[in-house]
Formats: sequence, structure tokens, C-alpha cells
Amino acid sequence: MMQSLILEKIKDHVFVIAEIGKNFIQTQEERPVAEYLENAKVLARAAQDAGADAVKFQTHHVEDEQLNISVVSPHFKGSDRYSWVTRNTNATPIEGFWKPLKAYCDEIGIIFFSTPMSRGAAQKLDQVGVPFWKVGSGDILDFVLLDYLAATKKPIIFSTGMSTLEEIDKTVHFLKKRGSEIIILHCVSKYPCPPEELHLASIGFLRDRYGVPVGFSDHSIGIDSALAAVALGARVVEKHFSLARDLWGADHKVSMTPEEMRALVGGIRELESNAATREHYLTKDIVVRGMGSPEKILQKGEAAFRPYFRKSLMAGRDCAAGEVIAAQDVYAMRPQEYAGGLPSEEYERVMGKKTMRALKKYDPIIKDIVS
Repeated sequence: MMQSLILEKIKDHVFVIAEIGKNFIQTQEERPVAEYLENAKVLARAAQDAGADAVKFQTHHVEDEQLNISVVSPHFKGSDRYSWVTRNTNATPIEGFWKPLKAYCDEIGIIFFSTPMSRGAAQKLDQVGVPFWKVGSGDILDFVLLDYLAATKKPIIFSTGMSTLEEIDKTVHFLKKRGSEIIILHCVSKYPCPPEELHLASIGFLRDRYGVPVGFSDHSIGIDSALAAVALGARVVEKHFSLARDLWGADHKVSMTPEEMRALVGGIRELESNAATREHYLTKDIVVRGMGSPEKILQKGEAAFRPYFRKSLMAGRDCAAGEVIAAQDVYAMRPQEYAGGLPSEEYERVMGKKTMRALKKYDPIIKDIVS
């Protein structure tokens, strides 16, 4: 079955994802959609030539993702978040970008999928067709989004950067009670992440704790950390991918080039076929320095991202007093610190409750508003 594609593939070999994300945007000034599409196709072809199994993008829908509040995230000073998300939304229309990009990836023989940054973005991708879902670290507590994804019955991969162990527990519980097949990616949300802060030992810890396949979403420079993750049992490896690290944009600076991706894929295939090579790799100095604590912990530098990427519950439409709240009435939106609503993981608490007073679209949903 198509929806079990990744689960079948990781039985046989490590699944390598070239995370193109938004790296088809390469200039500070806005460009035509056709140029973004061509850039994305060039990147997809380069990833396919380098041996990656899949290319992953990021899909935005500003209406239910980002409040119009001027904040700048720590890892990208080139734009405020609302303007950046709006630009990404406008740059990638379904008919003019996503559908032809998916068709091109099918044509050249590489798996296409994308991270939806909100429920609205996931609804777009449902029109395009993806075999499985990927949820970024900032959204693992967006239970509005996760509820929608779980209902599609497709496997869900999620990253664990900027997250505590208790939060990962909540997410796993939420998805498992809905019958979702999940893959967890160990991740540290630092850009780039130095080897000493990778805590690669968490790969085995997460696998043993949850009993599901575990992989590694790597923000370090080079290939050694990703290869070490494979030697430690990672079944999925995700690395940002760009043609060059000096291009304009949020993620180029922590991306692999095509030559580096080719070396990574070759190294992974060698590790898969040679147990002695795996054992030897774990003795390398950079790997030893990157092992760290086995238990998943929130890194000091990751905490700075949480106010910008966690979400609050907001009204998705005007609601009269006394209305029963349904899923479509609620948005989970960034930035949580400035939005003022209940945290997005409180989604189930407000479903089916009545509004105590009228709400306007984008009003925060707080405790004294729901019965």
C-alpha cells in the first residue's frame, strides 16, 4: 500500500531524505512562481542524482499558521515571521507549484513529500498527494494539525527538536490512540549544531522507550554525525539540502551540497553492508564527542526557539455565544508567546465545549471562554 511506503522501505535500508524545505527561495527580493518551481526541480534532480530516497519540502498556509505580529526568529534575521510565511504561501500555489513539482518528482523517480506547517497546509498537500507526513519539531504539540494528519491514516514522521521528554510522551500518546504508525526523529534545534550537543545516544533511548522506528534529523555540518546515527541504528536520515551554503534564505547555511549528499549516501550504504565498518565508525573522535546523554533532554540553545514556533489555540471564524466548538472552528497559530490562547496541545479540552461569549476570528481561546 502506498501509505505504508516508508515503513516498507526502512525494513530494507536506511531511508535518506534531502530536506529542500524552502531552499528554492534563493534571493531576498521576491521572484515569479515559475522561477521558484524551476529552482525546486533543479534541487530535486540534484538530490535524485546524489542517491537520496526522497525530497522533502515545507508547505505554508499563512491564514491558519502565523499571526500578523512582527517577530524575528533566532535562526533567520532576513525577514519577520509573518512576512516570511506569507511569502512562502504566495510563492507556492497548488496548481502553479505543488502539483507540477510532485509530477516532476514522480517523473524522475524520487519520492516527493512536504512538511505541512498547519492544518490548512496539510489540506493543500492532500490535494497534491503525499505518501506519508512529516511534522517539524515546532509543531509536535499542534494537536489541531496532528488530529487532521492522523485521520488520513498515513504514517507520520515527527522530529523532536526543542522538545522535552514529557512533550514527546504527549505526542506519542495522542497519535497512538488514533492508530497512527509513527517514526520519531531525534533532533537538536540548533543551526548549526556542534557535535558536543548532538546527544546521539538519544537514538537508542527513543527507540527503546517508544518501540517504534527512530531516525535522525541532522543540523550539524558534514556527514560524520549522520553516519554515526546510522551506526547507532537510525532508520531514517534527514539533512537540509541546497546547491550552495552562501545563498540567501533561512536554511542554506546548514545544508548539504550535492557532493556532500552523494558522500553521505555512499557512506550509509557502506555502513549497512559492513558490520565492522559500523563498529569502527563509533570509535571516531567526532562521534564519541557527539554521544552525550542517552535520555532526550531540551538543550540550552533550543529553548530560544520555543516562543516563536510553539502555537496557541485561536478562533478560526466568528463564533456566537453558546456555539459548540468543532475542529474547523479552531486554529493553532504561532507565535505562542504573543498569541495569548491556550497551548495547542489543549485542543481536545475545548472540542465539544460551548463558547461563553462571542468570538471574532483570531481571538485567543482561553479557559474562561469555553464552558
